[in-house]
Amino acid sequence: MGDLKQHSLIKAQERLRDQVGHALRAALIAGELRPGSVYSAPGLAAELGVSATPVREAMLDLAREGLVEPVRNKGFRITEVSERDLDQYTELRTMIEVPTIGRITELATAEQLEALRPIAEEIVTSAREHNLIGYLEADRRFHLSLLALSGNDRLVETVGDLRKRSRLYGLTGLDEAGKLVSSAEEHIELLDLMISGDAAAAEDCMTRHLGHVRSLWAQGRDEPVGRPSGGLGSGV
Repeated sequence: MGDLKQHSLIKAQERLRDQVGHALRAALIAGELRPGSVYSAPGLAAELGVSATPVREAMLDLAREGLVEPVRNKGFRITEVSERDLDQYTELRTMIEVPTIGRITELATAEQLEALRPIAEEIVTSAREHNLIGYLEADRRFHLSLLALSGNDRLVETVGDLRKRSRLYGLTGLDEAGKLVSSAEEHIELLDLMISGDAAAAEDCMTRHLGHVRSLWAQGRDEPVGRPSGGLGSGV
């Protein structure tokens, strides 16, 4: 029984670590954790209402994703992404994803593509309901699930890493202006084009979509982002 209790304790700690990681990602997206700023694990833990240990573990997970970097004896710095970085990430994604979308259009069945429609609709719904975390999570699932139809696991991993490194900041202002809905609707347009078998049009749509995302990111950087008076929230 002792081993089983220990196993349950480990599972509980893992769940808390994941919950803290989710809360920190949400704070990054909302602009509550600012690029270039250093945050201590105890300070974040106090705001989240948890101990420092799961916060440190979650921050190490974020460090492996390139979202933060450890600062000796101080905590973690939120990594900054330059315009040059963003341009290069977008160029790489375009080089990889656009031709892959064309190939998938020609090879995938209508049933395989249609199975992704609920996720595409979830992206639109999340944008309309101002659910930024839901929006980005559904967007991630849609793109990576679509690329998985290529059968190339390494390609999916590479794009997943590029997406993490080119994450969005300050989406709150864009959401309030209603600028995310049009980007969300492009997912349904892309799916319809692929199901119709028009590979060239699907590639054009994907190129436009990536350019749109890059434009939204640039606008998001220019939006004034204030830290809410409630900080990161109470608990996870």
